[in-house]
Amino acid sequence: MFEPAAPSDGPAARAVRVLLSPWCRLALLAALLACAAGAMLVWQPQRLLTGDLPERMTGPGALVVFAVAYGVCTTAFVPRPFLNLAAGAVFGSGSGSATALAGTVLGAGFAFGLGRWLGQDALRRTLRARWLTAADRQLSEHGFRSMLVVRLLPGLPFCATNYCAAVSRMRWTSFLLATAVGSVPNTVAYAVAGARATAPTSPAFLLATAFIAVSGLVAAAVAWRKREALRGG
Repeated sequence: MFEPAAPSDGPAARAVRVLLSPWCRLALLAALLACAAGAMLVWQPQRLLTGDLPERMTGPGALVVFAVAYGVCTTAFVPRPFLNLAAGAVFGSGSGSATALAGTVLGAGFAFGLGRWLGQDALRRTLRARWLTAADRQLSEHGFRSMLVVRLLPGLPFCATNYCAAVSRMRWTSFLLATAVGSVPNTVAYAVAGARATAPTSPAFLLATAFIAVSGLVAAAVAWRKREALRGG
């Protein structure tokens, strides 16, 4: 029996395949991040986060707006420590800590989603260096534990670690839960420091800054040892 030949792909179908290819999606991710970083440099939205909020934006509405803005800013490379300090200065220790933590999880989710959907397929093909494959295996096989350690020990760029985790095969739930739990200590410390910045001799401010300093030193030591282990293993 005669069977009609399968229709050949037209220009539109070929264009769609090209646009959805891993390298085109990676190029789109790079373009989005470049535009976001440029926008942060030009508009400097972090200045708005520390300014006076209008009366209509006080209360729970202000907390939600700040958390969303926090998440967007971290996705576009605004440093978290500054935003944590701003949260404490604007909302106080308790509400500032909670708002900053919510923004942290939102920002991590934004970056993880972008990296997973636009960059994973292309970037996984480039994992040829021994230390890169070791780091990828650690994140893929021990996602929650590895990300928890990363979040507990500050020093690594927040946005960069989000995109690195997205390239691995770490699960969404492990990534977000580890981010939420592991980010609590330093987020609270920075928020308290921001809330008590006007009283730099107060016990709360001194304890918060001491915790930040000590955790930074510990993180540097752990990162150095881990790098040597990855290179040697």
